[in-house]
Amino acid sequence: MEENGDEGEEPAVEEGMTTFSDHHFGSYEDTGDGFSITIIENMKEEYGLFVWPCSIILAEYVWQQRSRYTGTTVVELGAGTSLPGLVAAKIGAEVTLTDDSNRSEVLIHMRRQCDLNNIKCKIHGLTWGVWDTHTFSLCPNIILGADVLYESCAFDDLFATVAFLLQSNPSSVFITTYHNRSGHHLIGFLMVKWGLKCVKLLDGFAFMPSSKTSSLSGNIQLAEIVLDTANGNKKN
Repeated sequence: MEENGDEGEEPAVEEGMTTFSDHHFGSYEDTGDGFSITIIENMKEEYGLFVWPCSIILAEYVWQQRSRYTGTTVVELGAGTSLPGLVAAKIGAEVTLTDDSNRSEVLIHMRRQCDLNNIKCKIHGLTWGVWDTHTFSLCPNIILGADVLYESCAFDDLFATVAFLLQSNPSSVFITTYHNRSGHHLIGFLMVKWGLKCVKLLDGFAFMPSSKTSSLSGNIQLAEIVLDTANGNKKN
């Protein structure tokens, strides 16, 4: 499936169970620099159709690192409402938004987000740990994932997918935001298993503008993860 800013979060406008939230990046005064993205959220559906704090924090990080994204190829895993990927596309990246192949309603929702914001992205069903022809064709410079470290039973399949994508382009990086939950020992174990290492770890609120933090909560971290080439990449 293909699809044709400093800031603050606007209150969502409710229409039944559907809401619209505006997310600003850059300066209101400098219209040549900043922009807004409107996200459709559905409060009735599962968590894939709601903008969670990890998504807002990762999108802000993408914006602040925007010079890094121009002309790059980006894949967002578990994109859902797709805010980080949409920001990456807006600042000049070629973006593929992905989510579970079995959740057609989420893939349709991702298309609507692109259409609403007039942003061109590719959309692809990608179930972690399951390989198809399209997945083999992906060769991203940057992989994004907001709150994808949520259900521990899916961690192994997630890291298998991340490792595969990183191996397709060994200079690439996986950037993820996640809540500091009890599964961290498992995360560390799986990073070793799949031959990965963390090269940057930040407090998710350390770089956030104060105007964006008032509505956010939780112990959220941002990590940049790459192949551990020094110890040899493992594929078990």
